[in-house]
Amino acid sequence: MRRPADLPDLPVRAVLDQVTGILDEHGAAVLVAPPGTGKTTLVPLAMAASGAGRVLVAEPRRVAARAAAARMAALLGERVGGRVGYSVRGDSRVCPGTRIEVVTSGLLLRRLAHDPELSGVDAVLLDECHERHLDADLLLALLLDARDGLRPDLRLLATSATVATDRLGSLLGDAPVLSVAARTFPVHIRHVPPVRNERIEACVARAVRTALADGDGDVLAFLPGVAEIRRTSDALAGLSDVDVVALHGRMPTAEQDAALTEGPRRRVVLSTALAESSLTVPGVRAVVDAGLARVPRVDHRRGLAGLVTVRVSAAVAEQRAGRAGRQAPGRAYRCWPEAETAALPRFPEPEIRTADLTRLALDLACWGTPDGGGLRWWDAPPEGPLRAGQEVLRALGALDDSGVTDRGRRMADLGLHPRLARALLDGTAQVGARTAAEVVAVLDDDTLAAGVELGAELGRLRGGAAPGAGRWRREVGRLTRLVGSRDGGPEADRRDPDRRGRQADRPTGREGDPPADRADAAALVVALAHPERLARRRAGGSSIYLMAGGTAVELPPGSPLAEREWLAVAVADRRPGDVHARVRLAAPADRETAERGAPALLADSEEVAWRSGDVAARRVRRLGAIVLEEQPLPDPPADRVRAALVEGLRAEGTGLLRWTPAARSLRDRLALLHRALGSPWPAVDEDVLIEGAAHPDGWLAGPLATARNRADLARIDAGAALRVLAGWQLASSVDELAPERLEVPSGSRIALDYSGERPVLPVRVQEVFGWTRTPTIAAGRLPVVLHLLSPAGRPAAVTGDLESFWTTGYPQVRSELRGRYPKHDWPADPLTAVPSRRPGRG
Repeated sequence: MRRPADLPDLPVRAVLDQVTGILDEHGAAVLVAPPGTGKTTLVPLAMAASGAGRVLVAEPRRVAARAAAARMAALLGERVGGRVGYSVRGDSRVCPGTRIEVVTSGLLLRRLAHDPELSGVDAVLLDECHERHLDADLLLALLLDARDGLRPDLRLLATSATVATDRLGSLLGDAPVLSVAARTFPVHIRHVPPVRNERIEACVARAVRTALADGDGDVLAFLPGVAEIRRTSDALAGLSDVDVVALHGRMPTAEQDAALTEGPRRRVVLSTALAESSLTVPGVRAVVDAGLARVPRVDHRRGLAGLVTVRVSAAVAEQRAGRAGRQAPGRAYRCWPEAETAALPRFPEPEIRTADLTRLALDLACWGTPDGGGLRWWDAPPEGPLRAGQEVLRALGALDDSGVTDRGRRMADLGLHPRLARALLDGTAQVGARTAAEVVAVLDDDTLAAGVELGAELGRLRGGAAPGAGRWRREVGRLTRLVGSRDGGPEADRRDPDRRGRQADRPTGREGDPPADRADAAALVVALAHPERLARRRAGGSSIYLMAGGTAVELPPGSPLAEREWLAVAVADRRPGDVHARVRLAAPADRETAERGAPALLADSEEVAWRSGDVAARRVRRLGAIVLEEQPLPDPPADRVRAALVEGLRAEGTGLLRWTPAARSLRDRLALLHRALGSPWPAVDEDVLIEGAAHPDGWLAGPLATARNRADLARIDAGAALRVLAGWQLASSVDELAPERLEVPSGSRIALDYSGERPVLPVRVQEVFGWTRTPTIAAGRLPVVLHLLSPAGRPAAVTGDLESFWTTGYPQVRSELRGRYPKHDWPADPLTAVPSRRPGRG
């Protein structure tokens, strides 16, 4: 294949010979080139011209793959499907003579799994590596492994739009790094932050109007998702002489192509992250950036996985702004305060650190390295999420102790998330291939559903009036054929590249499908995909449901599902600050459907636990966290009752026991002796007592052996149990070392207060006349703090040094109180005065 002589004069053209030369010499290289330099279209043509085999170009998105193939075919003066073609899920345009094939990263993973040698392939170009998508990171690791063992001759080029490529070059065996600078024009950046309570869509629409008024050319606006694009489009409905078009990965191909083509009038292109780097939107002079992106995240605690909205990185913000300066000086409008730019992360978070790793775990198992060991990773998969993905695969029957199962390989061949592959395979057997495929197609692309009730959304799609209905029908047909064909899957596509094109014209139904009620069938297929999301209403009239996985979800107000007791939740998410997760898409279900869809979650058990403030013993049938039915357990085992009582003590504390004033005093005195003297005096703080109660030979061993409920706990004498804890020798010394009462000079025996850090003796001043030394306890080691009271019992002074008080504190107390209490003695010399309990002249 010859390189075209009239290639566009793009920056990368000057280094094409250098790129191919390095690949021939080293076998691998890294090319750093910003968007618009021609790396996606010119470099593959040069690679094909310098080699004998096929060149595969891996793109992160389907629309980018189709656009790149179309551009290269146009440069050759051909139609797509000749020397340049593409293969994406559900669509392929290649022939036996195709030299350059543009594929998605996910499809190349499937192909690599079936043919690790990549027979007939001379070179692979991994485009847009800087985006750090999960499939792309895994593909890089597997290609490096294949190259090390099976294909040392395979040429590998990784391209990136950012300069952080040191790690990438190292992974490729210290491969040379080439850099190409873009020819760009100045871009003036202006910040247009939202006003108070303004939604981001309204802010973007306002910025778009400003951009249109400030200058000429088209406007490219970046929004996080399809819903925001729709709302922003509605907000711009009043624009005159301007076409507002959308651009996202779920659009029909023809609409995507139209969005990438200049029109007769000015345009506002509302795009997701799709247009950041791998696509060229012509005619753009202004960029409006919402500063947000939608990325995959997993909430492991609640068992929810999905897309969440996050702030973009500084690198992404820079790329987006640069789109305005590709053809002329441009303008960028950022919808956030300028001061927040410095707080943006430098680069996007790699998906492998945050996404659900179930699909990656299956790919690794099929490759023969279930834990990913021995592979060279840009970032290795985190151990916990990878292990969680493996557990899901075991539950789905895709993994066992010997590795990936035949069922697991079949699931991998379908090119779906393993949960959806399971729903398609098992759903076909239970409700028929067509019905299963209809539901799975929506689960795989929930943007097809505008409402909450899945059955209604399927009806709209079947009727053909819903947005995306054509795309949905094509995917349903593909899945139906795929699950129904014995030789289906990526391997068949690789052997016969025209196979998908021929199959596209076949009828999409499958003969012999068993009849099924469509509403129940939809719920069953959802349950097969997400059994832990089967949900039951908590109480009559409530909008709160408990899912089998233990997470509570809430229906939106006015939902048509509000009267249903059971739901099969297809999509749920939780916004920051919300108490419960929110149901976005669900199908009505019933108990029978729930039990059919999640038999592995059914469990019968005898439960003895502390519930609602007492011991509850019952026989329970559960579906995960959902109680299906229960009945009392009349004679629960004693050891389980004891464990439940300990659970109650942990939940509510030792206050469940009977604490007399003497028992509380004993606990306070033991605590003080432990602090003052240490071992062997036992600690009696709450945590220690509760843990001691849990021990079979602990301080409550005897009483707990016969207790059966809360009332029995309330009859346990805590004081007697504490003396058991201390032991008889220490218990007999408590009154000596920490007496309950102390005799004062007047002859009164006054109770000491041990509740604080130091013992306190509250006593009237007149009763301690003549007492020259501060009293002590604990064999003289701990002085007592005296709270000296007025004749009325009110505090007059506090001292831990009685001798000092008589000389410095008492004169002031005497002068303040003798006039107020004239019937009481207030001698000038308290050391020689006679102590008294009663009033007397002084």
